[in-house]
Amino acid sequence: MAVTQPQPQARLTTPAAAEEEASGEQCFHCGLPLPAPGEIVRAEVDGAGREFCCHGCEAVCQAIYAAGLEGFYRRTPDGVLLGPPPEPPRETRVFDLDEVQSEFIHELGAEREINLLVEGIHCAACVWLIERALGRLDGVLKAQVNLAGKRLKVRWDNGRVHLSDIIRRLGEIGYAAVPFDPEVAEGRLNRQNRAMLYRIAFAGFAMMNMLWVSISLYAGAAEGEMRDLFHWVGLFLATPTLFYSGFPFFRGAWTGLRSLHLSMDLPIAIGAGITYLYSTYVTVFRPPVGEVYFDTVVNFVFVILVGRYLESLSRRQAVSSTQRLMDLQPKVAAVLRDGGEEVVPVRAVKPGELVLVRPGEKLPVDGEVIEGRSGVDESMLSGESMPVEKGPGDRVAAGTVNVRSTLKVRTEQVLRDTALGRIIRLVEDAQASKAPIQCTADRIVPWFVAVTLLLGLFTFLLWHGDGIDKALMAATAVLIITCPCAFGLATPMAIAVASGFGARHGILVKNGEVLETLSGIDHVVLDKTGTLTEGSMSVTSIEVADGALDADGLLARVAAIEVQSEHSIADAMVAAARARNLGPDRHGVSEFNNHPGMGVSARLEGRRWVAGTLSLLQREGVVPDPGLLERARVLEAEVVTCVHVAVDGRHVGLVGVSDRLRPDALELVAGLRAEGIGMTLLTGDRRGVAEAVAQQLGGMEVLAEVLPQDKDRVVGELRGRGLRVAMVGDGINDAPALIRADVGIALGSGTDVSIESASIVLMSNELRKVLMAVRLSRRTLRTIRQNIGISFTYNLIMVPLAVMAYITPLLAAISMPISSLLVIGNAARIRTLFRDRA
Repeated sequence: MAVTQPQPQARLTTPAAAEEEASGEQCFHCGLPLPAPGEIVRAEVDGAGREFCCHGCEAVCQAIYAAGLEGFYRRTPDGVLLGPPPEPPRETRVFDLDEVQSEFIHELGAEREINLLVEGIHCAACVWLIERALGRLDGVLKAQVNLAGKRLKVRWDNGRVHLSDIIRRLGEIGYAAVPFDPEVAEGRLNRQNRAMLYRIAFAGFAMMNMLWVSISLYAGAAEGEMRDLFHWVGLFLATPTLFYSGFPFFRGAWTGLRSLHLSMDLPIAIGAGITYLYSTYVTVFRPPVGEVYFDTVVNFVFVILVGRYLESLSRRQAVSSTQRLMDLQPKVAAVLRDGGEEVVPVRAVKPGELVLVRPGEKLPVDGEVIEGRSGVDESMLSGESMPVEKGPGDRVAAGTVNVRSTLKVRTEQVLRDTALGRIIRLVEDAQASKAPIQCTADRIVPWFVAVTLLLGLFTFLLWHGDGIDKALMAATAVLIITCPCAFGLATPMAIAVASGFGARHGILVKNGEVLETLSGIDHVVLDKTGTLTEGSMSVTSIEVADGALDADGLLARVAAIEVQSEHSIADAMVAAARARNLGPDRHGVSEFNNHPGMGVSARLEGRRWVAGTLSLLQREGVVPDPGLLERARVLEAEVVTCVHVAVDGRHVGLVGVSDRLRPDALELVAGLRAEGIGMTLLTGDRRGVAEAVAQQLGGMEVLAEVLPQDKDRVVGELRGRGLRVAMVGDGINDAPALIRADVGIALGSGTDVSIESASIVLMSNELRKVLMAVRLSRRTLRTIRQNIGISFTYNLIMVPLAVMAYITPLLAAISMPISSLLVIGNAARIRTLFRDRA
């Protein structure tokens, strides 16, 4: 696609939308300059004459408008032109091009997954309608609607169905969908709200004028010669109000019926329509008995529209955390090219290019610092308020802020592939996902509509004997007030708020099911090294047997062997040798062998060396030295890990390595204990060390000397005892155990395999966020139950009152959105958890 000139905005087809005149000098579709007058292609599009640069642009535009997909033009970022197509596509095949899909899809394989921004979603019945309609389309593997964000996640088999078929099917049932682009989603939602405001404004104008008509009629004009005049004035005001401001209700009801699905717009449309038709009958035919209710029609159309607008604003405010994360990523970058600096869109930056980041600027890419030293504010990733020092060789992430001096960064990842991009995807996935409790709710919602219609008919028949006026008003009130919107919002709003605000505080939740599962956890398995401890080992003591090498000689040789290992204990011994200027010299090492979870062995200076656990020495046939064993017991009681060393079958010494507990480890254990959660300390370290750590933390079950490959088996055994287990680990060595647990929680990493293996990823090493995640899950599930309770309480109170004719249609129209606002407001209260714990 060419990038040469700003793109003209396409027309919006809704009556309320503000239209922008297309430039007569640009192609209506692609925005490129028009050719000579004799070569211009002219066609009528959407009832208006348009000019195109070629037949290809005209065919694409006609296909998009024919399928109701004119939103395609609005999703293109500013400054990006479509360019003429290489050949005229058929219908909406433009959406099937890999070049187009690559902007929105991570992997262009046989099975593909995309997020669509869907216009027209406003209640749980819409969610049911869309998922059912797409579920019946051959080749669609999954369709999940995020009611809070008005987004649809679709997975399909590209060999059986095309994306254009899916979008066309959505158009057939009354919804306009475009591939979701975070850069323009906010603007699109603003346009939708603006269109609704036009309808509200018109209904409000009619309602104010209708007020004077109603006052006149109630003041006595209904008995005099002015009665017919005021009735006709009411008809004149109510007609455009119903068919313009109330058009979304009739459109939603018709598309639902056409697809053999019941929409929540149907009861509203029936109630408003019947009231209007009855009032029109009284006005035109002037029967001896009968009243007009044009004021009721105008008033409740206005009130329902206001309620939906407030719901939309409240939902956007409640789930705005995702948009705030998106705003962290810069839109442009200063790239060093051809010896100069060039400012380009981030989308145009390629891996390997050098990016210049000045003080105060956000980093636009993930990469490695090549030149410069500065502090980088990484609070958006880790929650740490203090800047982290960065220099050559250090990794930096997009969205973080360069604090002090200029950095030159080599690009490694951009846009969706950055750590921030992956965080945003995780949050969106969580907000779009469904917890098991929501699946139950979704099955109930369709029956609400059917019951509402039957209840309205029953109410009309119940009061018919008291006059058609009373029966009509009572039945209309029932149709309006019995709405499952609050029930449908109960779960998705809570999950959206929880996942969004959790992400802002460094707690990434993969899906809604995780929150529900974590809320029921009764046992937590805690890895020791790197989780409860800082993972920064240091040598604290060196012990040698009588007649063996001196301490420096022992350390130098062990370090020469351990330098080939990647274990943190090996790093500590190598660092200690370097600090004493003892090397290490690895050139004389041969036959190196790593024994996972136990230690290492090798040949050095013609002798066989073994360094590791006592179990490894015994397996090698080494007889432990009594003096060294006694010294090891003393050190282990002081939480020091002992590395035993043997040469040619003789136990010659040990190296004591210690790792400090994290400052908030005690707070975590105390908090979990207060929540009634049991704990197990799981480690490959010596039992004496592990028990000493457990004692420092107030006591817990200890499973020590467990090999890395056996950790998942241990977690499985705990689950076999009937425990619901959460595993807390570093996300790399503990990956199998994280997967095996009911909920895996990975600390301090959002860029490695922890995202794949853990259910929850904590972006910092703060242990208190483990406790925060548990409390977040419990607060979320409690909120969901409260929301469902609010919805049922509302219906249990209001529906019987409506059936008994105690509630007017206007009062029903006021109370219906209030129930949804109560649910949204209650879900938004989840954020107070973070303020309370700050």
